[in-house]
Amino acid sequence: MKMLRFRSPSIPSLNQEIQCTVRLLDDSEVSCNIQRETKGQFLLDHVCNHYNLMERDYFGIRYVDPEKQRHWLDPSKPVVRQMKSQQPYTMCFRVKFYPQEPIKIKEELTRYLLYLQTKRDIYHGRLLCPFADAAYLGACIVQAELGDHDADEHPEDYISDFKLFPKQTLKLERKIMELHRNELRGLSAAMAELNLLQRAHTLDTYGVDPHPCKDFTGATAFLGFTARGFVVFQGNKRIHLLKWADVNKLKFEGKTFYVIGLQKEKKLVLTFHTSTPAACKHLWKCGVENQAFYKCAKSSQIKTVSSSNIFFKGCRFRYSGRVAKEVIEASSKIQREPPEVHRAGFCQSKSFSSLSHKQLIMNMEPLLPADNRHTVADNGLLALKDSVHLSPLKPSINAAEAVPDERTGSAHTEAGPAEASVPAEGSGSRERPEEKEGGVNREAEEPEAEEEEADSGALTISDMVYSPCASMLPTPVDDGGGGGSGEGGVAALFQSPARMLRELHADPEVQCELRAEREREVAMEAARLAMRRPQRSRWQQLRACACVAARLAAAAGGLLLLLLPTMLLLLESELDVAFLHDIRQTPEFQQFHYDYYCPMRRWLLCELDMLLEAIVGD
Repeated sequence: MKMLRFRSPSIPSLNQEIQCTVRLLDDSEVSCNIQRETKGQFLLDHVCNHYNLMERDYFGIRYVDPEKQRHWLDPSKPVVRQMKSQQPYTMCFRVKFYPQEPIKIKEELTRYLLYLQTKRDIYHGRLLCPFADAAYLGACIVQAELGDHDADEHPEDYISDFKLFPKQTLKLERKIMELHRNELRGLSAAMAELNLLQRAHTLDTYGVDPHPCKDFTGATAFLGFTARGFVVFQGNKRIHLLKWADVNKLKFEGKTFYVIGLQKEKKLVLTFHTSTPAACKHLWKCGVENQAFYKCAKSSQIKTVSSSNIFFKGCRFRYSGRVAKEVIEASSKIQREPPEVHRAGFCQSKSFSSLSHKQLIMNMEPLLPADNRHTVADNGLLALKDSVHLSPLKPSINAAEAVPDERTGSAHTEAGPAEASVPAEGSGSRERPEEKEGGVNREAEEPEAEEEEADSGALTISDMVYSPCASMLPTPVDDGGGGGSGEGGVAALFQSPARMLRELHADPEVQCELRAEREREVAMEAARLAMRRPQRSRWQQLRACACVAARLAAAAGGLLLLLLPTMLLLLESELDVAFLHDIRQTPEFQQFHYDYYCPMRRWLLCELDMLLEAIVGD
């Protein structure tokens, strides 16, 4: 008979080192070797130690799985268990949480890294730049990278050699050169970077990592999470802004994402559909982390959240880092000498050559004027007909065709005319300077709106449609199919609007959940009304008090009638218990026994005998 032999992992397999490469914000790379049980925190600390960075809570490491879905590396879990791609691993060091007020960042090194991330956001179209803001941000970048304008060193069209925006026009380049020559002269690189951050953080899309979704009508929308709250962009409008204080719950089921909150003291439920369940789960986890980071006052207040209301069902997740207020407090206590900042030269992104061969798929809708999209906004069911077909990135030397970005782990196709980078202007709730801000002349004034009105209603943010070229769709798309055919692209990733509406209304789980929620609301309302009892008169109150007192007296009397006979039987019995024996020896009990108990017993016995004689008849 053969004995079964179980193979245990050999020591070399356990000690096998895995090579990891992390691409930094300036496109340089850092490599290290890790073990199979090495957690993500080690990798994050390794990169931060490379920078000598102390304010590291704003940053994270991002990677892309084989299905082209983005993820943030979890610091509390082993790297190998999270990475599903083949070795060696390649990841990107990026800003995960954008500071609400960049001026509160303590060290210049942290501001420089945030500047690099913001410059990438402008370059890849995630940050909206209306013309005036685009010119000022571009001038700040040029001032930080090149210094003061020098007529001997800089030719007449020196800006055209640098790619600052997805689509930069000659008019925009001229405005940037004018600001660089005149308004920003004399600023150091650090001050130019700080000015850029101060202007950028006033824009509505500052810090937005756009997630492409469909609303219940089938219209394309981009969801994002910022320091202010949850935002939704559609067309050229910011259609929703829910502050974190008004967001009650984020949850997902399959490919459906729900945001439950309050708006003008009324319950609001927003429903969106992603292309895959993995994209929906990633969206939910990003929302949970951002809500915990910006909303909680202390990390001890962070709770584990579930993706569903049903008990023991759905995913459970908890953000494990520090919150924004704790990070700012810790930054104010830094007492070291400021570390030296090694600024990289002004060069084009390396990500095109490094990522274009992977054929990653991008969501590319054109930057069209808002007038051309009115029919789409009016009729959501026809939104997919106007969307552009998605196709894999094809390398090209033309700067207007392709741009890469490792922040989303993919290469990007550029399209559409735009004087400024992709959409989202500063919120109308913020006051804009009438003529100048930071030395920049305003060409157009925007109407001011109160913050409450801007938060509650749709806000027009630009003349261009919000369509960030860095919004990677998490599911591969077939290469074939034309842009206007409706095959492939968004139509291949998302269901048609009519079918989506039918499935939404026919889904039994959604209907059951909605009915249960309505029943809970009705029950809560009934309980609240039941607690509001009508005021009783004084006579009714006295009568109620008398009834209560009578009930108490009756209960006490019944208890005495039960306890007295029981105690008497125990005392007259033959039980030899210490405390009963002591009671029997007292004079009071002796007197009670001979004067009351014995005559009462003889009387009861006589009455019993007479009753028996009457019954028996003898």
